[in-house]
Amino acid sequence: MVIGLIGAGNMGSALARGLGEPLLVVDADRSRAEGLADELGGEAPDSAAALCERADIVILAHKPAQLDEVAGELGTRPRAVASILGGTHVAAIERAYPEVPAYRFMPNLAVEARQGVICYAPGARAADGPERELLELMGRAGTVIELDEPLIEPATALMGCAPAFFALVVEALVDAGVRHGLPSDRAGLMASQTMAGTAALLTESGLDPRELRRRVTSPGGSTARGVAELERGGVRAAFADAVAAVVEAGRR
Repeated sequence: MVIGLIGAGNMGSALARGLGEPLLVVDADRSRAEGLADELGGEAPDSAAALCERADIVILAHKPAQLDEVAGELGTRPRAVASILGGTHVAAIERAYPEVPAYRFMPNLAVEARQGVICYAPGARAADGPERELLELMGRAGTVIELDEPLIEPATALMGCAPAFFALVVEALVDAGVRHGLPSDRAGLMASQTMAGTAALLTESGLDPRELRRRVTSPGGSTARGVAELERGGVRAAFADAVAAVVEAGRR
């Protein structure tokens, strides 16, 4: 399957690296498209229309506001389109590309390391296109989770924005460690590797997060004191507010 990517920004590039295919790339910044294409052994056609002529599936990773502009350039040429455009419902993709199988995906940045989460909402004509092949392809970059489309917005808040939330947690832990004398680089390695190991424990063992926390937290021990301070600082409320803010913005 020949893959075309329109948009080589952060998320488009991350997904392309996770897929690991020598795809066709176009971007408003031609040098960026050429750099990504060279990195993956692909090509950077002169235009989106030229890309579309050769691609079996066109992945839309441009700015959401450019949906109609790009669709106008492609016309009726796409065989199928897969969108990773934030805040853009599959119905909007189908209006821009009528009579074309359309698929909506929302990946997070971890797809670059092939450890991502990719939420999926199929369009009305999904079965008429390369749905099975496309899902297998996306599965290379992470775990694909099909959702009813109204759940895509809260899912985006949870898994799409969470890499930034988690990075902030690591940053805060590193800062705290440095204040107590740890070298910054070693504190960063400790915090990030501990987060990675904890994630592996949760996913591979199927442990409930509360059970894992109980196993680490001895009554009256140092972890219990630390958790009490986090609760006193309102960590749960802060995460709840962060997710709510993203969901509300996505539904406007």
